Amino acid sequence: MATEPAVSTSKAAPAGGTGAAADSARSAGLRYGALFGPAVFGVTAAGVALPDVAAALDATPSAAAWVLTAHALALGVGTALFGRLADSKGIRTSLLVGSLVLAVGTLICLFAPNLGVLVGGRFVLAAGSGAMTSSALALTASSAPADRPKVLAGFGGTMAVFSASATLAGGVFTQWMTWRITLVLPALSLLAVPLCLSAASVRRGSGRSLDLPGAALLTVAATSFLLLIQASALGLSAALVVALAAALIVALAGLTWRVRTAQASFVPRPLIGDSLFVRAAVTGIGVYAGLFAAMYAVPQILVREHHWSVLAIGAWLLPGAVVGAVLSRVAGRLTAGAGGSRLLAATAAATAVALACSLAGSVPALLIVGASLGFAAFAVTQVVTTALMSARVEPALRGGAMGLLNLTFFVGGGVGSATAGALAKSMSLTTALGVVAAFPLIACLVALTLTPRER
Repeated sequence: MATEPAVSTSKAAPAGGTGAAADSARSAGLRYGALFGPAVFGVTAAGVALPDVAAALDATPSAAAWVLTAHALALGVGTALFGRLADSKGIRTSLLVGSLVLAVGTLICLFAPNLGVLVGGRFVLAAGSGAMTSSALALTASSAPADRPKVLAGFGGTMAVFSASATLAGGVFTQWMTWRITLVLPALSLLAVPLCLSAASVRRGSGRSLDLPGAALLTVAATSFLLLIQASALGLSAALVVALAAALIVALAGLTWRVRTAQASFVPRPLIGDSLFVRAAVTGIGVYAGLFAAMYAVPQILVREHHWSVLAIGAWLLPGAVVGAVLSRVAGRLTAGAGGSRLLAATAAATAVALACSLAGSVPALLIVGASLGFAAFAVTQVVTTALMSARVEPALRGGAMGLLNLTFFVGGGVGSATAGALAKSMSLTTALGVVAAFPLIACLVALTLTPRER
């Protein structure tokens, strides 16, 4: 680990004074947010389309759930893999290769004749989407220290808009056009790629090896774990569960050995030994778990118990975009000290309180507030953790570090939705939502410790 280098890897600020430099930094944040943002549609918007997918392809609901599971798996792993590729070969290379993968996955989904091909296409699409997220994070992290608060504010605000509008977008495209369009909405990131290539060209790779064996072990471990926690919802057989558990144990053992013995392991030893990285990971896991659980439960509760339409739910969630944008801008200004961490803790705590109120019954207003605060906490988490890791990790490792950090976040999201689904089998969905409020509460407590310490 290293503190912020004296010489930035970003381009010099454009001529024209402080105002021009500030505008350039804000513009950069908006572009990077537009590159990352559509990835959110892959889960939240696509979830709206699942009933239509099952009906069109003559699939059961449990089989159709693989459309979301495959995406979550590939998005998390793809973020880590392409993050490391950005460190090794440069962000531009990662961005271009990822764009090709994303485009191929999009075409497969648009013309898939059956569910099996569709799930495969979603896996490819999500891997390419992971390249977009890791590139956006690496570009944000490599911005000049003086500009980074403004870049982070623009980035977080854009992320909040995408996350809060995802359900509405899914409902609009599914109801008025076709579910196939909804499933490929992450491809909107391709529109932002040309706007980010110039900045990506500045950040060149270190030439370090990618450690493909380590990458394979991490992929197997993450995939096995995410499938295991969703085994009940996916209806996996006992034999497959045993096989996945064995694969997880072997992969974790191999990965541990690789970290200890390989000089340039895919998971750097200094990174997993850094307490700040671990605390940031735990915070993000709690926030993502709360958000994913809310996005799994809240739409179902509002549709089943209160007879809301999907379009109405999406429209009422839009104010969350405004809240998230405002808080992200504030977080961007506060990240130089402990203020950003306290804001993150407060946002996570408010999310936990709103979701916990579900234990007393399903009040539509509180459900909407809880989900909206989840969106805000999601955006603030990205701003705060990116700022912390940018100053903490040396430039040559930033892409991989941010990719690994976000892999843990997405795994946390999978844990949250899987927990809500499992609890709903023995209690009401409303009660289950109240129980999973423990996740953002844990995030709140850990976020209070997110201040760099001298080592």
